[in-house]
Amino acid sequence: FLKVCVLYLSVHLIPVNPVREDGLNPKSRKRIMPDLLTEPPAIDPVYEAHVYCNIPTIAERSMEGHAPHYFKLVSVQVLIRHGDRYPLYAIPKTKRPDIDCMLVPSRKPSHPQLEAFVKHMSKGSAAQMDGSLSSLPRYPSHSLCEMGELTQTGVVQHLRNGQLLREIYINKHKLLPGDWTAKQLYLETTGKSRTLQSALALLYTFLPEFDWKKINMRHQWSTIFCSGSCDCPMRNHYLEEEQRRQYSLRVKNNDLEKIYVDMAKIVGIPTRQLRASNPIDSLLCYFCHNVTFPCTKTGCIGMEHFKVIKRHQLEDERERQEKKLYFLYALLATHPLLNQTANRLQRIAEGKKEEVFVLYSAHDVTLSPVLSALGITEARFPRFAARLVFELWQDGKRPKEHFIRILYNGADVTFQTSFCKDHYKHSSKPMCPLEKFVNFVKRDMFLIFNSTSYYDACHRRAL
Repeated sequence: FLKVCVLYLSVHLIPVNPVREDGLNPKSRKRIMPDLLTEPPAIDPVYEAHVYCNIPTIAERSMEGHAPHYFKLVSVQVLIRHGDRYPLYAIPKTKRPDIDCMLVPSRKPSHPQLEAFVKHMSKGSAAQMDGSLSSLPRYPSHSLCEMGELTQTGVVQHLRNGQLLREIYINKHKLLPGDWTAKQLYLETTGKSRTLQSALALLYTFLPEFDWKKINMRHQWSTIFCSGSCDCPMRNHYLEEEQRRQYSLRVKNNDLEKIYVDMAKIVGIPTRQLRASNPIDSLLCYFCHNVTFPCTKTGCIGMEHFKVIKRHQLEDERERQEKKLYFLYALLATHPLLNQTANRLQRIAEGKKEEVFVLYSAHDVTLSPVLSALGITEARFPRFAARLVFELWQDGKRPKEHFIRILYNGADVTFQTSFCKDHYKHSSKPMCPLEKFVNFVKRDMFLIFNSTSYYDACHRRAL
């Protein structure tokens, strides 16, 4: 049941952020950075959809790696969402989006290292891949994309991510030496080809022409990366309550219901069947790839249908922030992963030289609860190829003192977190003491449940 709920959440929990009304043409492929000083508090579903697509067009501004000159970077942990993918659902009785998943360097969007990436991936048999990962393709290669398959856009998104991170962390901060070893990396991905391929694309530009023998890719069976700590009945309880909240909001939306009825008539199926096919998942693919929405003999699905469904998702996200059910789910869902992160950062702060670069390749349903649990409520829902970065810094003037910075898609969100908001008010340093993050993970995450441990919070009955 948890898996079904997570799938439901993956396409319904889209964020609300005040955005300016750019009057973007739906056909436009340009991704425009918002001006935070001038954005009105209006919901613009087309603008938000463009942000979500994350089409690689312009050089991205990034705040990663920024610190006073006397600080030393000692560890970087990166959590990514896979890149652009083909839909997981199909709208019944319509032609599937005609998207080519072959990697063709001459086709846009492209990357200068795309051709070299394909050649290097073909030599990857020497890598250590856990379990079923070894049977997955290392790059997409179908002339008509398979369901859920990474597209060329998705590969390029992460080639760009890896290149950006290399320029900052390798070229500037020398995080890894030229003779780095397998022990200095920790790589983990879910068992989907799109997450494995996204990780490999990022790694290729981060560590160009890397030695495959140094790559040890671990398989994570859980989309929330709970590893051996997945038994948590109360987490499931809050997820079910959140799903009920979503359903209640949906049935109250008359405009949404009219749109579903109209679309069902166009396609020629019952409204319930159309709704179950999650049409927004397919429509986002049409939108992101500038492909005309599907038509039948009865009519065409159009931009107005898309806008109404998308607007509902944005409204749903706003209510989600208010009701707190998802926040309670997120705290319990993400504790195992955040606890692993905190433990690793502590070990590195104590002098351990291993696992200084960590990459988790995951899904929207992985990143979204992490953002919520950390208290970063202003963050948009994870776009394709979103990245969340934890940087660990050592104070050169006081070597025993360590600090973290947290960045989301290149923006510094450290002082948006619940555990470091107050510190910002009376500190001149642009980062957060490591102990504040550790105390949050080890103790403060459970206070809202009137508990002192993850196990107790997971098994204590809701009040």
